[in-house]
Amino acid sequence: MSDLHDPCLPEGTIADAWRRTQESLPLISPRRKRDLQLLVVGTGLAGASAAATLAEQGYQVRVLSFHDSPRRAHSVAAQGGINAARPMAVDGDSVSRLFVDTLRGGDFRAREAGCQRLAEISSSIIDQCVAQGVPFAREYGGTLATRSFGGALVSRTFYARGQTGQQLLYGAYQALMRQVALGRVELLCRRDVLEIIKVDGVARGVVCRDLLSGALEVHTAQAVLIATGGYSNVYFLSTNALKSNTSAIWRAHCQGAYFANPCFTQIHPTCIPSGDTYQSKLTLMSESLRNDGRIWLSACSGDTRPAIDIPEVERDYFLERQYPAYGNMVPRDVASRRARELCNAGHGVGPGGRSVYLDLRDAIMSQGREVIEARYGNLLEMYERITGEDPFATPMRIYPAPHYTMGGLWVDYHLMSSIPGLFVLGEANFSEHGANRLGASALMQGLADGYFIAPATVTAWLAGHPTPQIAVDHPACLEALARVSERIEVLLQDVGSRSVDSFHRELGAVMIDRCGISRDAEGLREGLVEVGLLEQHFHSEVSVPGGAQGPNPELEKALRVDDFFALAKLMLRDALAREESCGAHFREEHQTEDGEALRDDENFAHIAAWEYRDSAEPIRHVESLNFTSLTPSKRSYQ
Repeated sequence: MSDLHDPCLPEGTIADAWRRTQESLPLISPRRKRDLQLLVVGTGLAGASAAATLAEQGYQVRVLSFHDSPRRAHSVAAQGGINAARPMAVDGDSVSRLFVDTLRGGDFRAREAGCQRLAEISSSIIDQCVAQGVPFAREYGGTLATRSFGGALVSRTFYARGQTGQQLLYGAYQALMRQVALGRVELLCRRDVLEIIKVDGVARGVVCRDLLSGALEVHTAQAVLIATGGYSNVYFLSTNALKSNTSAIWRAHCQGAYFANPCFTQIHPTCIPSGDTYQSKLTLMSESLRNDGRIWLSACSGDTRPAIDIPEVERDYFLERQYPAYGNMVPRDVASRRARELCNAGHGVGPGGRSVYLDLRDAIMSQGREVIEARYGNLLEMYERITGEDPFATPMRIYPAPHYTMGGLWVDYHLMSSIPGLFVLGEANFSEHGANRLGASALMQGLADGYFIAPATVTAWLAGHPTPQIAVDHPACLEALARVSERIEVLLQDVGSRSVDSFHRELGAVMIDRCGISRDAEGLREGLVEVGLLEQHFHSEVSVPGGAQGPNPELEKALRVDDFFALAKLMLRDALAREESCGAHFREEHQTEDGEALRDDENFAHIAAWEYRDSAEPIRHVESLNFTSLTPSKRSYQ
């Protein structure tokens, strides 16, 4: 264990630290910006907003997207809303309250300064999106409507029905395409980034594969921004899109970017349960449904009666019973853990007893079907199409599933990784969510990074670090290209008989069992052995048909799963090293008498950042967390 790089945290009080930081950052003249090339990897909310804003400032920006259109980035799937502290409601919300909820929601495992900055920027994000025409829901009088999300006692979540992510992404997309039309952004779609290029220790580009032609390409720039999302697909079954992957950030990690808190992964409590063994992904049901839906199970273990036949007195509204202050709006990690406990105790419903009820009956009776349908119509329609059950007539069945990753590449206050010149945005970094992200905060963070933070800090870094252009035949580019070619060649030479998906599915089963909703030392150690053996079998038994030229989806999957094996081992090591329970990291050995997470602030009030070492054990660095505005306390939602 050793100390970490300077996180560049601002001095003085945190209340106006970001303003002071902005005022002190050096600038670059508009004329000079036109000569500088930036490379943005990823076109979700963070990537698209950063590319559009940097191009508006005058930079030449090249954008690489895995998809055939930026509109297909996984940000489009976010449903419930985006948090912001605005003086609109009469429930006492404020910037300071959002700061407290974010820091406390993350179980005091995030930086104070980052949480404060996020809360301060939040209102400006809403202004930006409204100006772009994002159709937020509105009250009868025309004011923006809000609703509540888990971990908060105020209504601060702005939403566009159940399609908030889609509408926010369309806003960022139109801003991006405006810059494409102006010639300031070059958009390259269907590119899979497989390596980071460094020159004299500084990030200067990437190697990617054209998914249509199969050709390997080198792209260079003065600075590189990665915004490729999280890594929940290490579990195979998750709410993420099938092609969401960790390759860009893992390759950056292998080139020297530290990976922070990889075991901090979030299990979302309201997902449609898996239907059968061969299902390839899970579908999220927005947390916003918990505003009006009541979660319950039969008080009798092993009860197989249909929900309609269970009388009210025999229903256990367990979240309302255990957490009277927050009820069904407790944070995601708490709701997921309690649902799993009762299902394991035999109270679960549905196939295998792996579901709990989310019931809209009372809300429909008190507010009327039309109101509930207007509020959640597309979500309820999606549920009925998938399950064949009418949520207006019978309670919905939900169960926790992997959804979001709080871990990611370590970044300093300026969003720069431990590789100079490599900036990491959105879910790809470890950022402000600590050990548990509150609902509706992911969209807030992605847009804060892209619209407001990175455009200021990237400029500041470029102003102090002259980076002459490098040619694509530079020795560093050729070396990176050779590394990618060798990886592809090795995978294509495998002559086994098992599919890539079979290995990915088996890896996911190990990870959800050993490093899922709860963990313990023995299981984590066993998981390391199991993943190691499975990885060996992968390299000797996998079959990757086709060749390197032209489209080859099996090769794409093989490259991704190869990276997932290495990431899985790091997640298990991180979970084993953190001998405490905090947020979504719940170690069975460290819990209170009533089954709540038991933190160890004396020994683990820090960020764990792992340094990659080829053919050797990774090194665990720590960044101590200091709290000046809010003293860490027991995270209680009772």
